[in-house]
Amino acid sequence: MALAGFSFGAFVTSHVVQALGEARLPQAVVLVGTAASRFEVAPVPQALHERCLVVHGEQDDTVPLASVMDWARPQSLPITVIPGVEHFFHGQLPLLKSLVIRHLKASGA
Repeated sequence: MALAGFSFGAFVTSHVVQALGEARLPQAVVLVGTAASRFEVAPVPQALHERCLVVHGEQDDTVPLASVMDWARPQSLPITVIPGVEHFFHGQLPLLKSLVIRHLKASGA
């Protein structure tokens, strides 16, 4: 099982992962444009950090990168930042797709 979400969907995905609990963690998680400035995004369980891809646009004006960093920092959760990209990844959707597919394949999902 793999779970993925974009913006509000990343918030929902984080809470689904939390509700599943440690015994039922997904094989992979992808959070894109995580809406950390708008909602209380659940932390990612430590056991899932290596199988979690968090992607954010450097120029996101809907959800500032700083708010996602503030959410990720206490967890030591890495974030992949796409330079010059805004919230909807205009012009960089092929790159986003490539990153997600590579992550899912590497996670065995």
